[in-house]
Amino acid sequence: MTTINRPIRILVAKVGLDGHDRGAKVIATAMRDAGMEVIYTGLRQTPEMVVNAALQEDVDAIGISILSGAHMTVFPKIIQLMKEKRMDDVLLTGGGIIPEDDMNELYEMGVGKLFAPGTATQEIAAYISNWVKEHRNF
Repeated sequence: MTTINRPIRILVAKVGLDGHDRGAKVIATAMRDAGMEVIYTGLRQTPEMVVNAALQEDVDAIGISILSGAHMTVFPKIIQLMKEKRMDDVLLTGGGIIPEDDMNELYEMGVGKLFAPGTATQEIAAYISNWVKEHRNF
């Protein structure tokens, strides 16, 4: 496990036309309170906008909040763009209303753990911290 000498940087994004951003704002605040540096992109982002912002900000993790049901379109597109840009050491995680079968399919594609509404923010912060310490080189 690597020791990191700077705060973990996470990009929190809402993709598509899903206008429900309360959960994303709660997560962004909770991750900041856990000592992470948070970049919140706001609403109506495209997968390309998210990946480009993640590259520009040199983030360790991308967190997607999705409640619209478009998770089987959004996550595969973001994973594809991340692979094209060789972002193999950046975590793609997220949460929202995602059926378990879909979660399993997304895990097989390379998406990190996905969180259902009501998950303790400490659990999410611990997952991101542990993943970054194991997979990022500083």
